[in-house]
Amino acid sequence: MDLIMTHPIIADLANRYTTKRYDASKRIPQADLDVIYEAMRLSASSINSQPWKFIVIESDEAKQRMHDTFANKFQFNQPHVKSASHIILFAHNPNYTRNDYAKVVDKGIEDGRTKPEEREQAFGGFAFAELNTDEHGNTAAWTKSQTYLALGNTLHTLARLGIDSTTMEGVDSELIGEIFKTELDGFICEVGLAIGYHHTDEDYNANLPKSRLAAESVFTIL
Repeated sequence: MDLIMTHPIIADLANRYTTKRYDASKRIPQADLDVIYEAMRLSASSINSQPWKFIVIESDEAKQRMHDTFANKFQFNQPHVKSASHIILFAHNPNYTRNDYAKVVDKGIEDGRTKPEEREQAFGGFAFAELNTDEHGNTAAWTKSQTYLALGNTLHTLARLGIDSTTMEGVDSELIGEIFKTELDGFICEVGLAIGYHHTDEDYNANLPKSRLAAESVFTIL
C-alpha cells in the first residue's frame, strides 16, 4: 500500500480535496489555464458526442453576473465566485440531434479519423444517442452524464497542476440560464467548478485527513 501511495496518480488524488475558502489575491497563470482548457477539450464522451459547452467566468463583469445567480438560493457557494481565480460552468445540450453529431463526424473527417467516403457509416454510433432520447427529443439525462466525465477529468488535471477546486452542484440553473442566456444558447448548466488557490488561514478543509470507504467495501473482483 505504501508503494501505491507514492504513485503520482494516487498522490494527485490523495492530495485533492474540496476547497472551502479561496485566496482572492492569487490567480492561475495563463500557461496552466491553457493546459486545463485543452484537457477539458480532450475529455471522453459517449460516441465522442462532446455535447457540452464550457463557459469560463474570468472578468470582474462576468463574476458579478455569476454572483447575481445566487440571489435566491445556494448562497453558501456565492463567496467562491469572487474569491476563486475562475469559475467554469459545465453546460450540456438537452436536445442533442443528428445535426449535432454531424459536426463530430465532419471534424473526424477533417482530422483524418474518418474517410470521407465512410461519412454515412460513421453515423452508426448515433444509435446510442437515439437510445437516450425521449419522445420529446430530450437527451438531457444522457448529455449531462457526458459532461460529468469532463468534470472528473478536469478535477484530476487541476490536482496534477496543484490547483485547488470546488465542485458546485449548488447553483441556480434557472437563474444561470437567464443571466447567461446568450452564452448558453439553449444549453443547460447544473454544475459549476470554482478553481484557484485555497486561503491558508481560512480553509478548514485543507488539513483534514482524506477519508474514503475501504477498498473491500466498494470493489468486487470476480
